[in-house]
Amino acid sequence: MPAGDVLHSADVEVKWGVHPPGERRAAWATGETRTALLILIRGSFDIELRDRTVLLREPGDYVVWGPGEDHSWRSGDCETVVLTVRWPSIPGWRLPSAAN
Repeated sequence: MPAGDVLHSADVEVKWGVHPPGERRAAWATGETRTALLILIRGSFDIELRDRTVLLREPGDYVVWGPGEDHSWRSGDCETVVLTVRWPSIPGWRLPSAAN
């Protein structure tokens, strides 16, 4: 959000994610400098960390991971909705494309 917008914050960012059945992250997120909290709203979701996979199956199930923890994910067999909160906010951050 642009500076001055009531939704703008350098401290925290919130993402509402809607994922079709079986969707998988295109690549592992590495070099992450933020802390993240992901909450399952509907469906099922697997968060893959290098040392474990966390299975989210019931609405309200959540996982938290910190800076430096590589991660990936996969949605379940039906449309899945998750809410992710990350801090601090990094304006314009995106997973680098596979071409880079």
